[in-house]
Amino acid sequence: MRKRSLLGIFILCLIVQSSHAQEAKANFLGLDKLLGDGSFFDNHLTGFMLYDLDSQLVRYDKNSHLYFIPASTTKLFTFFGSLMVLGDSTTFLRFINKEEKLILWGTGDPSWKYPPLPSPDLKDFLSDYDTVYFSHSNWKDDPFGYGWQWDDYYHSYSPEKSPTPLFGNLIRSRNINNRPVISPTYFSVETSEKTLKNVQRDWHSNRFFYNPRTYNGREMRVPFITSHETFASLASDDWGVKVVLSDEKLPPDHYILKGIPTLSLYKEMLLESDNFIAEQLLLQISDEVHRELNSEKAIEYIKETYLYDLPDEPQWVDGSGLSRHNLFTPRTMVTLAEKIYRLFPDEDLFRLLPTGGRTGTLKYNYQAPVPYVMAKTGTISNNHSMVGFLKTKKNKVFAFAFMNNNYPHKASLVRNEMEKVLLYIRDNF
Repeated sequence: MRKRSLLGIFILCLIVQSSHAQEAKANFLGLDKLLGDGSFFDNHLTGFMLYDLDSQLVRYDKNSHLYFIPASTTKLFTFFGSLMVLGDSTTFLRFINKEEKLILWGTGDPSWKYPPLPSPDLKDFLSDYDTVYFSHSNWKDDPFGYGWQWDDYYHSYSPEKSPTPLFGNLIRSRNINNRPVISPTYFSVETSEKTLKNVQRDWHSNRFFYNPRTYNGREMRVPFITSHETFASLASDDWGVKVVLSDEKLPPDHYILKGIPTLSLYKEMLLESDNFIAEQLLLQISDEVHRELNSEKAIEYIKETYLYDLPDEPQWVDGSGLSRHNLFTPRTMVTLAEKIYRLFPDEDLFRLLPTGGRTGTLKYNYQAPVPYVMAKTGTISNNHSMVGFLKTKKNKVFAFAFMNNNYPHKASLVRNEMEKVLLYIRDNF
C-alpha cells in the first residue's frame, strides 16, 4: 500500500507539473500574440520583461537586452540612489560660526517655499543675525543637465538646478484684474507686442513679458535664471536678513541644519514625476558623499557602489530623465525595480508609486475596480515607458519594464495597447 501511495503521489506531482507547464506555455503564447510579430508593438522599437518576484524567474522577454530612452523612469535610479545614501530627513544647510559670522553652504535641498513640499524653519535659526554669509565654493555643477533641450527653458517642468533653490526656482504669475502679478516681487512683468497667451521669459535674462490683448489669465509658473547674485537678493528679501556672498571653503568641522523628511521628496518626485526634485536629489547625494554639489559625481558613486551588478551598463546622465542621452535596457530596469522592491513592504512602496486609476501620473489610466498597476511612467516625444509592479488576480506580484521608442503615434494610443498586455497578465498569470 505504501509503495502504491508513494507512486500515486509521484504521478499526481507529474500531472500537476504538466498542467503548470501547459498553463505557462499558453500564457507565453497569449503574450506573444499581443507583443510579438504582427502585433501593434512590431512597428516600433519595444522592449518588455515580466519577472516573477517570488520564483525570481523571467516569465516573458522581448528585446530586454536592447537600450531604450527611458524618459522619467530614470527617476527610479535617482530614487534608489537616494534611499541608499540619504537619511530620513534632508540636510538643509551646512554652516559654521567664524569670528561671530554665520557662514552657510547649500546642500541642494529643494524645499524652501516650493509649494508641493513643507519648508524648513529658518526663523529661530536666523533670529540672532542681521547679516549672514553664503558661500558657493561647493557648487561644482551647471544649472542645466547634460542634453536638456534648450527650448524647455520657460516651462515649469524644467527649472534650473542650484545650491539652495528658492520657490522651486520658479516665478508665480497670477491674474489680478486681467493683468499678471508676479511673485517673488523681486521680478516684474513688461508688456510685449508678441502674440503671447501668458507670461513668458526672455531666453537670456530675467525679463518677463505678456501681451494685454492675447493674455488668457491662466495662473502659471515660469523658471527664472539662477545665479549666486540672484539667490543673495531673493534670500535677503525672503529671509529677513542681509545675505552676502562668500567664497569660503567648507571646513571638515562644521554644523548642519536638518530639513524636511526625505519621504516627502520621494512621494512628490514619483507620484507627480517632479523633474526639479529629482535633479536636486542628485545634488543632495553628492553633498552627502563628497561635500560638494555635482550630479555627475553622484551618479558615478551610485553606479560603482550600489549598481555594479546590473545586467547592462546604464548610460545615466541626469536625475529626471529630461535628457535623451539616458539609455537603459528593460532587464536593467527590472533588476533595479527588484532592488527597490526588497527595501520596502509592498504597501509602503506602492503608496509611493503612481497607481492605475488612483494616484499620480496613472490616475486616469489603467483604471480597474481593484488597482493592479503600480509603476513609474516616462514620456517624451515619440517615447513612452513604464517600469514597476503588477498584481494579478491570483495575488502574485510581478516586476516589469515596458519600453517603447520611436513610434509614430500619439502616446495615448501606445498606452491603450500597453493596457491590453497588462490586463492579460493580470487575468492569466
